[in-house]
Amino acid sequence: MALTYLRPLDASLALLLAVAASACADDGNGGGASASGSATLVTSATNVTGTGTEATPTTSSASADVSSGAAAGTDSVGGSSGATGTTSEASTSGELKLDVGLNESTGGTGEPMEGCRKVDFLFVIDNSGSMSEEQASLIKSFPGFIATIQKELKAAQDYHIMVVDSDAYVFSQCPLMCSLVNVCLPALADYTCGVTKPEMCEDILGAGVVHPKGQASSGKNCAFTSGGRYMDVSEPDLTAAFSCAAKVGTGSTDDPERVMQAMVSAVAPKGASADCNLGFLRSDAILVVTYVTDEDDDAGDGSAGTVEGWKASLVAAKKGDESALVVLGLFGDGDLVNPVCTKDAAEPSPRLRAFVDSFGDHGVAGSVCAPSYEPFFQEAVAIIDSTCDGFIPPPL
Repeated sequence: MALTYLRPLDASLALLLAVAASACADDGNGGGASASGSATLVTSATNVTGTGTEATPTTSSASADVSSGAAAGTDSVGGSSGATGTTSEASTSGELKLDVGLNESTGGTGEPMEGCRKVDFLFVIDNSGSMSEEQASLIKSFPGFIATIQKELKAAQDYHIMVVDSDAYVFSQCPLMCSLVNVCLPALADYTCGVTKPEMCEDILGAGVVHPKGQASSGKNCAFTSGGRYMDVSEPDLTAAFSCAAKVGTGSTDDPERVMQAMVSAVAPKGASADCNLGFLRSDAILVVTYVTDEDDDAGDGSAGTVEGWKASLVAAKKGDESALVVLGLFGDGDLVNPVCTKDAAEPSPRLRAFVDSFGDHGVAGSVCAPSYEPFFQEAVAIIDSTCDGFIPPPL
């Protein structure tokens, strides 16, 4: 009898439910229902908005970065399907990271806004025996670089910054040497035979560096506040964190250097490196790749693949959008007239130059032998800024 009595009020009740659902849904979270009781209200009000579809309830996980594929059961360039790892919008401390919500990226219209709000920076650093001065120059130039980025890219203040080195494991030859002479001569006190083991992801080429080891490295666990293998805007001292990670050292026993292969692995959509770097790459961010090396990546004596293949891998990482990429290379310039590098300071690098040049106006090449990298990075900021301005994030 109660149901029969209420039936004449259904039209009014539906109208009230629609108004209430609209008010609850418009909470600044992209028009979705909140994680409170309002989610139940919207879900129960089938078709009240006239769309012909039933609203889906949301939970507290709605703050996950849907653009990065961090939520369970999604795929991302930087991760794998079904991952539930460290890519939530909330940091390990529970505080929200600075990220762009659905309304911000679409202007509330459902159409993507032009201009980036996020930048992913990938630094690929040669950790062979001759790279001590170059690493120091990179670390010294970083504060000015990031300060200029913060000044010029006013709308894009959400960064991911990851460092990878040029080998799979700095102590790769130690087990063999230990079997012969019971000591790893290249590593000495840094490696104890029968005791030292790789940490998680430490022996994966292209995995973000968290704890540099070996000769001339920082030798510290950088312990990024992101909880992942990259730094983000939650880092209390970004300069210190970058200095810790970028001092990858000069103790690599893995020869030859594989700078380009490490770069390709770092942005791979699947595999061990993708699992390690989960959350780093975001589909609604531009990607800025910087590599620093004093040796060319020669065919047959370096990275697998070709210049064209390396580029294709980067473009694929941005779902085919080459305009979302900026490539910065610091390498030997002995193949140019009036080079900065002396004959023995760095190897001429025509293949690495060809790689940068293949990106046209989105590529910047500099000499790894330059006394300061600051002018190089200042020039690069203008390219990054224009790339960011013209970027159209993909639909979320």
